[in-house]
Amino acid sequence: MIINRDRYLKQLTAKKWNGKIKVVTGLRRCGKSFLLNTLFVEHLLKEGVKSTDIIILALDEAANAKYRNPLELDAYFRELVKNKRRKYYVLLDEIQKVESIPNPYLPAESGELIGFVDVLLGLMKLPNVDVYVTGSNSKMSSKDIVTEFRDRGDEIHVCPLTFNEFYAAYEGEKRYAWRDFWHYGGMPYAMQLSSHEEKARYLQDLFQLTYIRDVIERNKVKADTGVLETLLDITASAVGSLTNPSRLANTFLTEQKLKIKSDTVDLYLGYFVDSYLLCKSQRYDVKGRSYISTPLKYYYSDVGLRNARLNFRQQEENHIMENVLYNELVARGFRVDVGVVPYHWKTGDGKTIHSQLEIDFIVNKGFRRIYIQSALNLTYVQSRANSESRRDAKHNVDSKEKREQEINSLMRVDDSFQKIVVVKDDIIPWTDESGIMYVGIEEFLLKRIDELLNS
Repeated sequence: MIINRDRYLKQLTAKKWNGKIKVVTGLRRCGKSFLLNTLFVEHLLKEGVKSTDIIILALDEAANAKYRNPLELDAYFRELVKNKRRKYYVLLDEIQKVESIPNPYLPAESGELIGFVDVLLGLMKLPNVDVYVTGSNSKMSSKDIVTEFRDRGDEIHVCPLTFNEFYAAYEGEKRYAWRDFWHYGGMPYAMQLSSHEEKARYLQDLFQLTYIRDVIERNKVKADTGVLETLLDITASAVGSLTNPSRLANTFLTEQKLKIKSDTVDLYLGYFVDSYLLCKSQRYDVKGRSYISTPLKYYYSDVGLRNARLNFRQQEENHIMENVLYNELVARGFRVDVGVVPYHWKTGDGKTIHSQLEIDFIVNKGFRRIYIQSALNLTYVQSRANSESRRDAKHNVDSKEKREQEINSLMRVDDSFQKIVVVKDDIIPWTDESGIMYVGIEEFLLKRIDELLNS
């Protein structure tokens, strides 16, 4: 099954020959190698690049173990690209497999090491070589690789499949695509499996045999690893809920009878965020124009992994829908925050009540901002001037009040940026008298925002 990843392919092609090392990052098994070694190579061949000018090396294969020595790797590539009249594309998979070794040309006491960074920076300086790498495992995450290269690396971050990508490749009846997506998520290989048992086993094995093991080995976690697993369970159960390390530590104490320091919880959460398994979204005070450090929200980078973590027992579609929306907005390149709108009102006896209203997502890109609210079921019947009966009129008023409760936070933002309410129902997009657009979840995920706003 060929799944197109056009968003990332365009990013790769736009960065060709830009003088930097292109670093493809992302959650393990989300399709980084396929993007680089299949889709990008196919693009190059269609553009007329000769296959002999595309050099691919998978460093996780035993046959290439020799090149995990940086000096051997350097010598290998320099021999292959020595024809200065040709332009070469160098594609390296699992670059972190290259070991750092003592510089053999200096005394041992110097302590100087040579590693993959030295090799790649040397190749980058050759005018006839364009370099691309992927890498992430227990030894080094792909985020570390970007840090190593600093301003000399150019990141292409790959996410699990979006619903648009999933829908395009879905081979069953399209009307079941959303059901399967929010249940099993967008890990590419899971999409190729047919039964629930196969999909569930694959996603659960990813946790045990890949993600958790990587986090433990990479960060040298020596404490009870059950704490890591319990933390994943707790965050999966409360995905999209406001929390912080102190609250989570209290949850361990009350529910698990385990006393865990909040600093330890924070450290472990950081491990999962660094591995791209979890994402965190900070709160932003819309009127105060400032960030609120705590509490914040955590989302799973793939809802199928979240569901598998809970053995597919907790299927609250409202939480899953919110998680899907978050992942979609991140994949589209937006910075995604949780909105906070201070709200003050007086009771009948004149007492002032201070509260906060929440906007699910404030998304920013450059100078653009959009407010987005996720509403699983939003019942609203527009008022009709000529109601057939008092009963119809009463229904319209009640429905309008319910809608206004859902959009209360949006109504209290007084700037001119676009406001959108995304609902589960399949509806024709429409805009109310306050300029708030309403759209169904599938249509929102399948279309660009500009398409919706201009429809």
